Amino acid sequence: MNKFNLHTHTNFCDGKEDPEEYVKRAIDLGFHTLGFSGHAPVPFDNKFAIREEELEDYFQAVRNLRKQYKDHIHILLALEIDFIPGITKDFAEFVKVGDLDYTIGGVHLIKKKGVKDLWFIDGPDPANYDEGLQVLYGGHARKGVEAYYNQLNEMILTQKPDIIAHLDKIKMHNKNRFFSEQEGWYKDLVWKTLKLISKETNCIIEVNTRGLYKKRAATYFPSAEILEQVYHLKIPITLSSDAHQPDELDMYLQEAADLLKDIGFKEVVYFFGKEKKSQKI
Repeated sequence: MNKFNLHTHTNFCDGKEDPEEYVKRAIDLGFHTLGFSGHAPVPFDNKFAIREEELEDYFQAVRNLRKQYKDHIHILLALEIDFIPGITKDFAEFVKVGDLDYTIGGVHLIKKKGVKDLWFIDGPDPANYDEGLQVLYGGHARKGVEAYYNQLNEMILTQKPDIIAHLDKIKMHNKNRFFSEQEGWYKDLVWKTLKLISKETNCIIEVNTRGLYKKRAATYFPSAEILEQVYHLKIPITLSSDAHQPDELDMYLQEAADLLKDIGFKEVVYFFGKEKKSQKI
């Protein structure tokens, strides 16, 4: 499989290395395309997003690398943008200020009321997940999960990201402790989201491999069962490793591609500049 990765984090946000180190590694791995997608600034203290005052430096660093390595690899400029209704900026504002090639939209913090009432469902420590579920939703998993998918659906409809990040991220720290992905109500929530994507948008769903290689999930984001539904609905798909360090750039990409082929997918989508391209698996 010809390799590419559209979901990459550097030391401008919560990644580990300078952007050029990812470019060098991608070239060594034979990538034809590398997209940088740092976490967009959010209006509160945090340890994962690009600082507002460093956003232009991030843009310029990626643009410089695109020029420097244009004969070796195609480099793209993007952001992974959090959607928290009433708190974060519209995606279009970031697209305009950065002249972005594409956007990745994700929900990592679920809004209950305001900035002080956010459920952080990501990160390496499951204790944050457990505490948020208990404090904000009284330990009622279904209410919390419904809030996640409702917020995701609102992002899809109002922001229309080019790529939807780790669609079923809500499962990561659950590990079948609070709810089962086989419960009817959960499957109904996922199906409603997939139908929304299929009917109302041109969004691409990513197969995100990070949960597997970091051993934080038993399946990809989203799971094979969901990917079968994605195939049935003819929603476009892409592959990403959600790399936070250079050696993660191609982690499980081939295995994910093999799974997609087994399901029936014939191609994946990537970007060439701002234009969508298809590539046979």
